Amino acid sequence: MTKSFEEFEVYQKGIQLAKLIFKLLENKYFEKEFGFKDQIKRAVISITNNIAEGSEYNNNKQLIRYLKISKGSCAEVRSMLIVSRELGFCAPMEIEESYKTSIEISQNLSNFIKYLNTKIKD
Repeated sequence: MTKSFEEFEVYQKGIQLAKLIFKLLENKYFEKEFGFKDQIKRAVISITNNIAEGSEYNNNKQLIRYLKISKGSCAEVRSMLIVSRELGFCAPMEIEESYKTSIEISQNLSNFIKYLNTKIKD
């Protein structure tokens, strides 16, 4: 790997998603939901942190491992968006962009993993 993690498009989308989530949590309905807010914040930050951490190993197998963890965190964020909608913390349109972005990130991570798997020499 010669690229820095900051250059990965999927990392940049992860930063965008974090901004969207933190903005969403400013909604008054989340005021008293301390555990919920903490968990979704941890999950969304985990997406970019795992991309960054995995890239620093300069080893495709290790990067793939961390990308899979990042993908799991992305699914966790998406699940929590659904729960927040279902519990009435926000309207469906308020999570739409975050939800779509999380799906894009998950797809990008899958594609990145597939690409890296082709580069691993057995």
